[in-house]
Amino acid sequence: MHWIKVGLLFTLLLVITGCSNSLPKIPEPSQTENGVSAVAATPTPGRMTSVEGNHMMEPISGDPQGGVSTEKGGQPLAFTLDGDTKVFELTTRAVNWPILDEVVAAAWTYNGTIPGPMIRVTEGDKVRINLKNELPVPTTIHWHGIAVPNAMDGIPNVTQDPVAPGESFTYEFTASPAGTYMYHSHFEGDIQVSAGLYAPFIIDPTEPTATQPDVDVNLMFSEMLIKDGQTFAAMPMAGMEPNYFTINGKAFPNTETIEVKKGQLVRLRLTSIGQFVHPIHLHGVPFKIVATDGHPVPEAAQLTKDTVLVAPGERYDIEFVATEPGQWMLHCHILHHTTNDNVEPGGLMLMINVSE
Repeated sequence: MHWIKVGLLFTLLLVITGCSNSLPKIPEPSQTENGVSAVAATPTPGRMTSVEGNHMMEPISGDPQGGVSTEKGGQPLAFTLDGDTKVFELTTRAVNWPILDEVVAAAWTYNGTIPGPMIRVTEGDKVRINLKNELPVPTTIHWHGIAVPNAMDGIPNVTQDPVAPGESFTYEFTASPAGTYMYHSHFEGDIQVSAGLYAPFIIDPTEPTATQPDVDVNLMFSEMLIKDGQTFAAMPMAGMEPNYFTINGKAFPNTETIEVKKGQLVRLRLTSIGQFVHPIHLHGVPFKIVATDGHPVPEAAQLTKDTVLVAPGERYDIEFVATEPGQWMLHCHILHHTTNDNVEPGGLMLMINVSE
């Protein structure tokens, strides 16, 4: 105890006498050969804070003059042909998006829906996506998991300049490899993805597998924060936690019902696009994990499960044979995620209707 007191007294004397200036200092940023500091030379992929304040806390602006969308998200996007290139048109714009009959979110979308339209092509196809930005802020698109050239990767201020409001940008690449993927904003992704800028991208193999599913459904899991009639970007931080959870842009009971006949093979493509993990559980029958993050799992390595943990950015393709007629539930097993504004049932739930 005596030596502790001596040490504290010595430290206090250093501070009072100004001797603390002799203590080691944090070095200044090193200079490059061009005279630019290493810190200043590091590109920033989308700003994390705004000059006005904490941009994460600001409400998302919807389309106050527009009506409430009645469209369905994640539907296949038509294309035109330019020689041997498939050309797709995407427009980012704000809409009023209903996640429930009585709950409407201000949303930022691709072509007006959550999720945005599904781009579905065959491995080896040449694709061109023309993006027009009608949002009040810049944006970019990242092709999550797809092998694209670096210049097409969509990282602002790194691989491309952000696409400013009113401007356009063209992405072009060869679709590869086959599998379940997605595309989403990579500019202020914590806000823009939460606001709705995400969509499925499916690349079919050139040679289909011998056994094809009778039912093939893509499910994207996300979340939203809506309070006092305003929409905010939901995040895993105090005061910004979500109070609504969505499958393909809808919360239960407005989530879709998957219609299946007894004996049919069902493939569900599970994608987590938000910032929370979701252990997805299927009632009634077990399933096999046949692909992860777009890559097929060899049959000998396929796990048989009834619950799979889908982390942000992950994709799992699961398959099962519908053997038992009835209404079977698929849901997240973090049970708070099956509520709407803390009221059960809701959120990440849907029904699989197996009929004779």
